[in-house]
Amino acid sequence: MVSAVLLQSVIWISLIATGEQYDITHIISRMCVVRQSTVLIPCKYTHPQHEQVSAVEWLHEKSPEKEVRVSQDPSFEGRVELQADAGNCSLLLRDVNESDAGLFRFVLSTGSGRNWTNAQGIRLEVTDAEVEVKTQSDNVTEGDWILFICGSCIPSMTVPTYIWRKDGHLHSQLHGDNMLDLESVGLEDRGRYSCTMSGHERLNSTSVNITVRPGYSPQSISVSISPSGEIVSGDSVTLNCITDAKPPAEISWFKEDETSAVGSGQSFSISSFSSSFSGRFYCEAQNKYGSQRSASVSLTVKESSWSLITVTVGITAAVVMTVIVMLLIRRNRVTPSEEQKHRGSQQHQTVESHEDAYMTLDPKSRCSEYDILDNMKRSCDTDEPEDQDSTYYNMGE
Repeated sequence: MVSAVLLQSVIWISLIATGEQYDITHIISRMCVVRQSTVLIPCKYTHPQHEQVSAVEWLHEKSPEKEVRVSQDPSFEGRVELQADAGNCSLLLRDVNESDAGLFRFVLSTGSGRNWTNAQGIRLEVTDAEVEVKTQSDNVTEGDWILFICGSCIPSMTVPTYIWRKDGHLHSQLHGDNMLDLESVGLEDRGRYSCTMSGHERLNSTSVNITVRPGYSPQSISVSISPSGEIVSGDSVTLNCITDAKPPAEISWFKEDETSAVGSGQSFSISSFSSSFSGRFYCEAQNKYGSQRSASVSLTVKESSWSLITVTVGITAAVVMTVIVMLLIRRNRVTPSEEQKHRGSQQHQTVESHEDAYMTLDPKSRCSEYDILDNMKRSCDTDEPEDQDSTYYNMGE
């Protein structure tokens, strides 16, 4: 049986010599074949009609330090066939084994003594029905993830059907998929797994035994706040619930003093935080083995400096307006009698103020009331006594 990979990319190698062109064409650059199968490595070449081809050969490079001629290497004896006719340089390789992996290059020799080759060549990879297992940990626990891979490479573009078995029974998987993915392992998934490929069932497949331990309830639960530090009004805040549980737990978010959940999932976000969101929050994790709630974390908002300035100015303006309104109301409520009493009081204060002003005069410059009785002329030295008598009289009233 012949199996080969034909990749989509086509490599054209142009070899230029004295103005004449030699072409060696490899339609592939990489091949993956199944162990113990037969593979055809395709190759074609052209050359000028007047030039004679003296020899064609394939080289096999297992490592940069080790390169052999396929026709002379004992490891290929009886297993290779060179189809070198009419520009065909394909190589047929039977009973492929792991030692055949490496780089194959075709060499064309002309009558002029020149050799032409493609340095890139074709890289041959050999795969087997071996099962590779990738897990989260060496000890698989319920709820873990497991990935099974059959073989080291895919042996053809038209992917063959991979057959997966668990404890000898067929296991469902995507058609032709060489990977078996168990996202969340259950206790029922423990057992021995193996794989094979359609058309190569005779290959001895490796197998792996998977042991699954029972899970456990949520533990070590806590809440982190991002970003940390003070929260300013308008900030975006995210709460993360951290817990260890197998299988993975379902997360619910609660706010103290509220009966229903405010969110679900590993994270709980508030896009624009304000004072209305302030409070204490906690998360609760639950799986089939139990549940646990975290300690509460407090979220409080700190008003920005601009907000504080705005609030202060607003309060001050409100107080000033209130005082003005109260004064206006008080003024409008004054009665006529109160207003008359207020005016009389003002006049009385005016008279008293005049009397006080008069009494502060120097005693030598005014007449004493007793001088009126004794001798008015002697006490007051004035040019107009009649006017002065009138003045004293008024004051005596």
